[in-house]
Amino acid sequence: MSTIPPNSREGFMRASTVNMAMAQPPKAKAARPNSNANPKAKTQMHRRSRTGCYTCRLRRKKCDEGTPICTACKHLGLHCEYKRPTWWSNNDSRRQQKDEIKMIIKRKKLSEKASHTIQTSISSPPGLSHSLPTSATFSDPLDRTRSASIDSHFSFNFNSPPNAPEYGAYNPQLLPTHSDFMFNMSPYEIDVKTERQMFVNDVPTLRESTVSTFSTYHTPPPPGTILPSYPVDGEWSEQFYQERRESLAEEALNINFFDFSHGPAMTSRQVDIELDDNDQRLLDHFIQFVLPTIFQILETNQHGSISSDLILPALQNNKGYLHCCLMIAAQHLKATMNIQGEEIDNDIMRHRHATILYLCEALNKDEDHQQILEATLSLIFFQCCVGRYDDSLPDIPWHQHFQAVSSLVNKLDLPRLVTDPTEQLTQTPFNMTLTAWIDIVGATMQGRAPTFAHIYREKHLSRANSSLGLRELMGCEDRVMYLISEIACLENLKREGMDDITLCTHVHSLGEQINLTESGDSSVKMPFNANGSLSPKQLSKNITSAFRLAARIYLCSLVPGFSPTQSSCVGLVEKLTTVLQHIPSGPHGFDRSLSWVYLIGGSVSGAGSAFRRFFHERIAQLGETSHFGSFGGVVSLLHEVWQQVDGFQPSPSATGSTEAPYISWRDVMQMKGWDYLLI
Repeated sequence: MSTIPPNSREGFMRASTVNMAMAQPPKAKAARPNSNANPKAKTQMHRRSRTGCYTCRLRRKKCDEGTPICTACKHLGLHCEYKRPTWWSNNDSRRQQKDEIKMIIKRKKLSEKASHTIQTSISSPPGLSHSLPTSATFSDPLDRTRSASIDSHFSFNFNSPPNAPEYGAYNPQLLPTHSDFMFNMSPYEIDVKTERQMFVNDVPTLRESTVSTFSTYHTPPPPGTILPSYPVDGEWSEQFYQERRESLAEEALNINFFDFSHGPAMTSRQVDIELDDNDQRLLDHFIQFVLPTIFQILETNQHGSISSDLILPALQNNKGYLHCCLMIAAQHLKATMNIQGEEIDNDIMRHRHATILYLCEALNKDEDHQQILEATLSLIFFQCCVGRYDDSLPDIPWHQHFQAVSSLVNKLDLPRLVTDPTEQLTQTPFNMTLTAWIDIVGATMQGRAPTFAHIYREKHLSRANSSLGLRELMGCEDRVMYLISEIACLENLKREGMDDITLCTHVHSLGEQINLTESGDSSVKMPFNANGSLSPKQLSKNITSAFRLAARIYLCSLVPGFSPTQSSCVGLVEKLTTVLQHIPSGPHGFDRSLSWVYLIGGSVSGAGSAFRRFFHERIAQLGETSHFGSFGGVVSLLHEVWQQVDGFQPSPSATGSTEAPYISWRDVMQMKGWDYLLI
């Protein structure tokens, strides 16, 4: 197609007609249907395969039956299941699963389209694509998807520079020469004629011709029309600018936020470690299947760099860390593949013993404290991510490992480094952040005060630097986690004999502090951008809201005479259910990062509450992964709690009420002899 440059005097441009012929190569002659053919042959259908994956069978697509993932699921990023999933036996679950698959495919297509558009705008040679102000010119996919034309619904004049003072924030990636050329161009239009002709056995049979017009010429407004100034006043324009501001400020995340303390990041996912064939198989399984499930939220906030920044370098530099990861890989392999036998158990125990032996030797030498701390934290946290709560193999309780962690943290002087205002830290020590998360949530599991509660209290009161990186690590704002630490301290004081009046005073004070964390924009909505990509900023808001409501429930449970049937508690559980509905679900969702929230909310939910129905739906969507790690422990524990609560026969009290007593989930754990961390 030949084009004539726009003429500034005439104000338009015409394109020469382009004739395009599409010829179909001659093939075998089309066979005409025989009216005398056997009618049974017409109704004969293709025999369907029954061995394809259930995802392709649900989509009614052909499956190449590749293992472990078929080509179709691998290309679309879907979860390939050859084992009969739980959603297959229920029509409603099938329909819901199919809708989720459609949404995943839609997001992938939109993401590919957006990336293709950006690449086209960067690499196209000067020509027609650089003379048309299309959506490829803009970095934000929500911005103008086409130039103003005759049939445009909007009255923006894209051919004259706007006067809004903040417009420069909306096109930061445009080159000056490009923007000057685009906005000073006279109006023009292009006619493109397309012709298609089909050939069958070299004989032309069908011919189509269409003409498309692309125009930047504005139809003059009717006489007497008052043209709006820029920007347009009104509700639509305010929403438009607010969305633009949020989308541009969305990805302002510091990918160098944490100090991982073991050298530079790796540029690839290749790990050069000499292992035997069996251990190499475990390492490959860890990198491919386990690693993406460990720090899900941190991966989202750090744009997928956590594996190259933290885990892969530690595998090469830290022998204890390597054995711990191989042990976790063996546990995950045993659970996901349902492998039973002495061989896999020997792999687990062999690497568990090697990890403990290395840590003990390093402690005796009093050296490599950072590596020891890193490996010990991985023993605690990785087990909470992928290990099975009902694993019968002998192991050391998590809180005994944490005693070593506390000693190492103090020896490295990390508490002073994160609280001393004279220490100008450019990066937050990652090991201190992970220690704080385990310390706070672990304290609520045991009903004690956190080991470093004074550090969190000091950070909470600090106005200069209150962040410890908890939001970047697990999604919840630091201030909310600090208040959960204070609630755990209050529970410890209650167990030591604090009187009820003083207790209620502290409960009221902490409730007011929780209210203060709701200042600003804390609205809850689905955490996806318009192009289908995940919004880490909105995801953090949703997770923070969930933890805030769980903290309120935890605080209310300390009040003397507390009952889950009280209206205030029922209302909090309903609000929590609403917030959790805005957290992405499924194997690639974030439910497993909210185990503590589900535990606190589920322990006070009633038999007919929406929370229980919602929780069972999330379990079904997770499938087999709902049995692993802390989430699997929460599922088992809540079932035990609900069984006791639902089987309780209340008797009328002196006041005539029949409220069921509060059965603590911690008492159920002690009765069952469970001593695991639900983090």
